[in-house]
Amino acid sequence: MNPKAKKRDAKNSVSFYLNKAISFMEKNKKEKEEMKQPEKKKVLFTATGAIFINAFMIPYLKYFQDQGYEVHVATNGKEEIPYCDKKFTIPIERSPYKLNNLRAIRQLKKIIDNNKYEIIHTHTPMGSVVTRLAALKTRKINKTRVIYTAHGFHFYKGAPKKNWIIFYPIEKILARYTDTLILVNEEDYLLAKDNLKSDIRYVPSAIGTDELKFNFSLSNSQKSEIRKSLGLKDSDFVMIYPAELSKRKRQVWLINTVKELILNNSDIHLLLPGRDSLKGQCQKLAKEYKIDKQIHFLGFRNDIPKLLTISNLSLSTSFQEGFPVNIMEAMYVGLPIIVSDCRGCRDLIKNNKNGFVVDLDDRLNFTNRIKEVKDNNPKVSLLANQARLDSQQYTLEKVMKQITYVYNIFAESYETVKG
Repeated sequence: MNPKAKKRDAKNSVSFYLNKAISFMEKNKKEKEEMKQPEKKKVLFTATGAIFINAFMIPYLKYFQDQGYEVHVATNGKEEIPYCDKKFTIPIERSPYKLNNLRAIRQLKKIIDNNKYEIIHTHTPMGSVVTRLAALKTRKINKTRVIYTAHGFHFYKGAPKKNWIIFYPIEKILARYTDTLILVNEEDYLLAKDNLKSDIRYVPSAIGTDELKFNFSLSNSQKSEIRKSLGLKDSDFVMIYPAELSKRKRQVWLINTVKELILNNSDIHLLLPGRDSLKGQCQKLAKEYKIDKQIHFLGFRNDIPKLLTISNLSLSTSFQEGFPVNIMEAMYVGLPIIVSDCRGCRDLIKNNKNGFVVDLDDRLNFTNRIKEVKDNNPKVSLLANQARLDSQQYTLEKVMKQITYVYNIFAESYETVKG
């Protein structure tokens, strides 16, 4: 090798090792800087389906992000979720008899063990069962705080015996592994306080009415346009019941109850926005009774506030509720309201004070109350005004203050929030 080649090779060798040393020093410096930065605290929200999180939990996800938390969500369903740093899809099912729930427990346990969450907030019955079983280890080792908001127990006064046989013992056991149990209605709260071992909190609604959804004003012509798009006239009397079409919500009972009233009054219409879990049973019934032109099945809608605004009366015929959002929103709008006498509904509506409460199977009284509203009884407007005033205690802002007090993330330890 000639002297010039040797000199060039030596120079390249020095350059190679110098670059290596610089790269090592920069990597070492970066690792030290990363070690100096405290790891973000993490919070996990879980529910059976992503639809629940998107419908009710977005303000709470945003709250944690604003406080500097890394926000994770674990549900069934692949929908995108705002203010979520990481979304996990796990096969939680509504039915307690589905084997997928065992797979969900295993998958969620791995997620929880890997992430060392400070808080896990779980919702929905099976979502909470899967989550609390998956979190047993992390509560002990990582001191993770597990919070469950029960939006209506499956066991309640008048519930089928099998609900008490299956769900009550499960909750009795799992309450011991729940750091805080939030109840949204008085019946559930009293039952939990007397029978379940946990930090029991009573937060009516625990969701709240989002006032921003109602931050609009419709002119008379705009209301007319919305009515026209639904096949309604300005002079029509419009009833609305926003809810999933289901056995629990009892739209079949409602149709059977109002069929004669609708047949005899061509200006009475019923709006039924909501997903159909009854596979067309209600539509078939309306057609059979020849009232399908006056009962409007609207499917899922994201404009419920506007539909409420163009309606004359809000209804609920459910045989059990947690704390019904549709009634809270109807109260906020200032609509007259008729509800069935069930848990959740009677927490919001007091008979002849801010609306009408009717016994579960009293068809005659239900239709008479509708007639009373349609006939513009002076008392009805007073009840509706009172309902609007009462709704102010359930605004999102006020409910969030109560929930964030329960979170109490600025406390030095969880013990400071117990009491």
